[in-house]
Amino acid sequence: MLRQLTLDLGTPPPSTFDNFFAGANAELVTRLRELDNALAAGPVADRTFYVWGEAGSGRTHLLQALVHEAPPGHARFAGPQSSLAAFTFDPRVALYAIDDCDGLSAAQQIAVFNLFNEVRAHPTSALVAAGNAAPIGMTVREDLRTRLGWGLVFHLAPLPDEGKAAVLKHAARERGIMLADDVPAYLLTHFRRDMPSLMALLDALDRFSLEQKRAVTLPLLRTMLASPDADDRRAAPPSSASSASPAAASSKIGPHG
Repeated sequence: MLRQLTLDLGTPPPSTFDNFFAGANAELVTRLRELDNALAAGPVADRTFYVWGEAGSGRTHLLQALVHEAPPGHARFAGPQSSLAAFTFDPRVALYAIDDCDGLSAAQQIAVFNLFNEVRAHPTSALVAAGNAAPIGMTVREDLRTRLGWGLVFHLAPLPDEGKAAVLKHAARERGIMLADDVPAYLLTHFRRDMPSLMALLDALDRFSLEQKRAVTLPLLRTMLASPDADDRRAAPPSSASSASPAAASSKIGPHG
C-alpha cells in the first residue's frame, strides 16, 4: 500500500541539466543542453522536438532546465496555465519550451500550431514541446498532432528501482549527507515510486535530520513520518498498468513541479 504525504517541502532548487538523471536518455539531454549554442553557431537541421512520458518522468524538468540555462530573454516557457501571448512568436526568443501539450485549450492549440510554423520559417529558433503520450496518442487538433511529430520525438526511458536508489543516494551526497542503504529501499516499497515524490521526501528528511541533529537512517524516517508535521494518509494502490511500468529514468535529481 502506498502512502501519500503532505509535508512542508519549502522551495525546490531550480531545474538544471546537471541535477537531472539522464539514464538511458543521454542523447536527448545532450541535444537540449547544446541547442542554444548550436543555433547561434549556424544552421541546425533538427529544431523541433517532442518529448513524452508519464507524469513525474521529468519532462517538465527538462523544459525548465532549457529555459533556466539560456541567457535572459533568450528562451520562453509556456503551458496550459499561460496566456495566449506566451505562444506568440518573437524573433528575439530563440528557444520555446511548451509543456503539457495534452492540457492545452483549443485556442492554445491553435497558437502552438502557428508557433510551430513560425519557428520552422526562422532558422535561428527552435521549439521543444512535451506531453503525456506519443503524437499519435495525443487528444489534440489533428494539425497540431502532425506538427508534434514533425521533428525528433523522444520517449523518456523508464528507470529501474536500482537506478532510483542510485539517484536518491547521489542527491543525498550533493546535500552532504550519507544515506543509509535501507532508506531508499524502504521508500521504494512503501511510498509513491515516481522520482519527484521520492525526492520531495528526501528533502523533507534532510531538513528533519538537521532539526533533530541525527543521521539520516530508517528509524529517523519513521520518526519523521510519525511527527505532527506529516499528514499521513493512505492512497489507493497503483493500477496494474502503472505498477508494471516504473517511473521514467529522466527524473531529476532535485524535486520539481
